[in-house]
This record gives sequence, C-alpha cells and structure tokens, in this order.
Amino acid sequence: MKDIFRVLAMICTLLCQPLPVLAGPDVTVFAAASLRDALEDVVAAYGGEVVVSYGGSGQIARQVVQGAPADIVILASAAWMDWLEISSSDAVHNRLNLLGNRLVLIAPAGAASLSQVTAENLLERLEGGRLAMGHRAGVPAGIYGRQWLENEELWRVLEPHIAETENVRAALALVARGETPLGLVYETDAAAEPDVVILYQIPGDQHDPIIYPVARIGVKEKPEASELMKFIQSQDASEIFRAHGFVPLAENR
Repeated sequence: MKDIFRVLAMICTLLCQPLPVLAGPDVTVFAAASLRDALEDVVAAYGGEVVVSYGGSGQIARQVVQGAPADIVILASAAWMDWLEISSSDAVHNRLNLLGNRLVLIAPAGAASLSQVTAENLLERLEGGRLAMGHRAGVPAGIYGRQWLENEELWRVLEPHIAETENVRAALALVARGETPLGLVYETDAAAEPDVVILYQIPGDQHDPIIYPVARIGVKEKPEASELMKFIQSQDASEIFRAHGFVPLAENR
C-alpha cells in the first residue's frame, strides 16, 4: 500500500511541474496576397524568426481590428490602412508608404497582346467566359480594376462577365489554369506566373495610386517588430522588392 501512495505522490509531483513554454515566432506579419513571393525573399534575407500570413487587404484589416495577433501589417491599399487606423487608432504605429505597383490585363500564356482595349475586343477575347478580378468592394486590385473599367466606360458592358475573387492571387490562378480567358492583376503577380501573359498595362492615371502601406501593430512596442520594420525599409529589402517588380517608396540607407 505504501508503494502505491509513493507512486501516486510521484505522479502528482510530475503533474504539478510547470509545462515548458513553447517559443513562438519573434514577429508575426499579416501581408497582402500579392506580396507573397517578394516578402518570402525579404524574410529569408532578414534571417529572424518571422511568420507571415497572407490574404486580402480588407480581410486582414478586419482580422486585426478583431484582435488577430499581428505585429506588422502590409496592405495593398492606403484606404484599408486608413480604415484600420480609424477603427484601431491606438494600435497602428510608424505607418509609411512602402511600395508601389501597376495593374495589368492578363490572359493564359500564348495569347496575343492588345494594342488598345475596347468593349468589342474584350468581349471577343472572353468568348462567353469571364474576366477574373478581386472583389470590387473589398480587394484593392478589384477596386482599382473597377475604377479603370468605369473610366474607360467599360464597366457596364463587362460587369455581367466578371468573376470576383477573394484576393488578387486567386484571380491570377484562374487565368493561369485557363479557367478564365482574362484577368486583372498586379504586374508583379503576372511576372511571378509563367502560365500567363500581359496583354495590356493599365494607365496609372485611370485609377487611384497603387500603394502598399506598412505599419507596426500593438499598443506596446515590440523590439523584434521594430527591427523588422527597419529592415523592410532598407536598401537590401528594396532591391529584393524591385527585383520582383515592385516600386520601393521608402528606403533607409
């Protein structure tokens, strides 16, 4: 009987020992889906313990307001960062414009380019199919795309033929797989996908400027997040972003 009590005492002692604390990443970044390839290279060059979660800018902004554990946020829309600041003003810090981009019309690889865009030649290219683009109300690339189509007086004609997606990479994938004959994505997305070709580069004055703002998130400053913020703005990071087709807007040299 004494042996049984001795064993039970040992078990209780073991169960009462504090559990080891599992170390999480030094920094958690929420970033627009169009940044995936470039940001993976930037994080690799940085070398620290970083976890990146990708998604649509509107989705990310809403998640942060709801308490998602982001240390840094990089969005593809100044408007969504404005909304995030208004909705969570005490948690958004060190905001700056990091990158620029361009909007392009794409098709599956092998398609002939377009010298000009009209309702007639776009409908001819669609051949009853759809034009893939981010959701017009929440995805920045979709918002920019709608602005362009409205400025060119093409929206009313093409609206019934649009396939809206949750982020710009989803639109890219539809075109790359040949599921839609046309798509509106960022130039950097098209450059990263060999199964699509750029038909037409959208003039930058036909939509709002495409700007990627970055901000540190959290009431209390986290040194690791501040260090990554500095690196993201560095010349080394800018060269990586530029190699992926982005236009660096902020460099600390």
